[in-house]
Amino acid sequence: MIKRMFFFLLTNLAVLVLLGIVLSVLQNVFGITLGNNAGLLLFAAIFGFGGAFISLLMSKWVAKRGTGAQVITQPRNETEAWLLNTVRRQAEAAGIAMPEVAIYDAPEINAFATGPSRNNSLVAVSTGLLRAMNRDEAEAVLAHEVSHIANGDMVTMTLIQGVLNTFVIFLARVVGRMIDAWISGNRDGGPSFAYYIIVIVLDIIFGLFASMIAMWFSRHREFRADAGGAKLAGRDKMIRALERLAQTYGHSTLPDQVRAFGISGGVAHGLKRLLMSHPPLAERIAALRNG
Repeated sequence: MIKRMFFFLLTNLAVLVLLGIVLSVLQNVFGITLGNNAGLLLFAAIFGFGGAFISLLMSKWVAKRGTGAQVITQPRNETEAWLLNTVRRQAEAAGIAMPEVAIYDAPEINAFATGPSRNNSLVAVSTGLLRAMNRDEAEAVLAHEVSHIANGDMVTMTLIQGVLNTFVIFLARVVGRMIDAWISGNRDGGPSFAYYIIVIVLDIIFGLFASMIAMWFSRHREFRADAGGAKLAGRDKMIRALERLAQTYGHSTLPDQVRAFGISGGVAHGLKRLLMSHPPLAERIAALRNG
């Protein structure tokens, strides 16, 4: 879990640094000076939101490729027919279009939802979940994922990530210029070479704080999805499903791009908890019981 979290953060920070380098080049090409904050903010928004929305539009394709998920087009057995019928019934109750339903081969009990919109989505379950959970528990997990879609969580997470990326890129350059001017004593001329090093460091630092904010929202929406799952499948079923996860959950094999939309994200303590995409299962169970 810790290793996967490290690589997830490293990937996001690397993307921010790369976007920052490209933006620095384009600043010179288009003549955007560091004093022109409006122009800089516009470019930061284009890059910040552009990357986030490209990821959203590609989310289903990336998820299928990353997990090897096979979409059920024609049920081959009773289990696949049950999955399709259950998701169809829950989607109708939630007021969304029927998602694609897929199965991917993985040993852990897990499932995820992704897609660019409420009416263009994918729900996938692992073979490990189908082996380890009974129908009531699996139904609750499916309801949790359908609730993610109905709540518009994929789009909301994209918007939040776009805003965070924008301000990371923008603030790193504004603060970097101030630090560069203070170090070099050159307050009126162009940036020194040290400015570009400072900006890269600030991209990483601000990007880390941005990840904490994004993960805070991710944890918050898990409680909402649990509540939605309880409404669609029944509170007792949702509690039993989470209890089963608490007893058996192991190392996740989900790709980083969709790990935040899995049913469970693992366990972490202390400062690492600030970077968790999911709250501890015990807290989610308690919230359902007290809700």
